[in-house]
Amino acid sequence: MYEYLEGVIELVTPSYIVVDVNGVGYKVFSPTPFAYKEGEKAKVYIEQNFSDNNGFTLYGFQSMEAKGLFLKLLSVSGIGPKSALAIMAAEDSDSLAEAIEQGEVKYLTRFPGVGKKTASQIVLDLKGKLGDYVQKLDRQVDKSVSPALNDALLALIALGYTKKEVDKITPKLAEYNAKTADEYIKKGLALLLKK
Repeated sequence: MYEYLEGVIELVTPSYIVVDVNGVGYKVFSPTPFAYKEGEKAKVYIEQNFSDNNGFTLYGFQSMEAKGLFLKLLSVSGIGPKSALAIMAAEDSDSLAEAIEQGEVKYLTRFPGVGKKTASQIVLDLKGKLGDYVQKLDRQVDKSVSPALNDALLALIALGYTKKEVDKITPKLAEYNAKTADEYIKKGLALLLKK
């Protein structure tokens, strides 16, 4: 089994990439193929799948957390690799987890190959189980804000506020010009509690 492939991205298409590893080209299906650039070296985290129709297929992700989210989606009865990729390609992890946590079945049915029954199954199987993946996926450093503000934003999300709620107050917090994360957190909580 492959854990990851590290090589040069030879080809990027709307549904897959080709990774050249020491002269061997691996066709890897990805939810975000255009995140890779042809000619650049990359590490692609791999999940290998076998089906009677297609034989062995490789699915690739930019991080272990994204791969974990894919595997969680695959664990749901009625979700195959194509549906899982489509869900991940169409939605950011935070919105997806929020929809699942709030049991928004109708919202989930907008994804290709996901009917009402499958959407209900996704909620039933994954509610309360995506927090770890989503927090790690969303814990990317925002370079457009100061380190203190970025730490404060991550802290507010860790306190249970959604990324959408925190994103709404970020411009106001950026104007605040505090020196420490603690000051930003206090100001952020004040803004969030006003609503």
